[in-house]
Amino acid sequence: METLKNTAFSVPARNEVSATNQAIFDQLNKALGFVPNLYATIGYSDNGLERYLNFQNAKTSFSNKEKEAINLVVSEVNGCIYCLSAHTVIGKMNGFSDEQLLDIRKEKSDNPKLRALVVLAADITRNKGNVNEENLENFFEQGYTKEHLVDLILQVSDKTAMNYLHNLTKVPVDFPLAQSI
Repeated sequence: METLKNTAFSVPARNEVSATNQAIFDQLNKALGFVPNLYATIGYSDNGLERYLNFQNAKTSFSNKEKEAINLVVSEVNGCIYCLSAHTVIGKMNGFSDEQLLDIRKEKSDNPKLRALVVLAADITRNKGNVNEENLENFFEQGYTKEHLVDLILQVSDKTAMNYLHNLTKVPVDFPLAQSI
């Protein structure tokens, strides 16, 4: 039986990951000024970091602002303080106010289209895709399409993977901590 010492996660340093991941660490450092701890943790997998970043950075029908709203509400439902903290910072960079960010986490928004998006994203996350029909109808009534629905499910899966990774590893949060709601 493994002991806690063998299953505890630390953030791997550059010299502790594969050459492929070292190159990705260098790219992240150049682009962001640092390698976020959760990305570094993916570096335990020789192929995982490249695979994840390709998935995360793939084109989508959503704006960056919509993606951040999805990321926030999914992270709230999944109870991931790391992702809540990171996406609060990124949400501000995409034009959300502190109040709007907190509202999104509560599945609210003054914008009916954004509200329909976050309500459905939370419903998908909470109920594993078995959503309330009214939430789905409202999503479509607000102008979203079947393409958006597919992209929403993919975005939920992207963020859920990261939420689960942090909830399991509990690596240190290297962003300003998101406030509790």
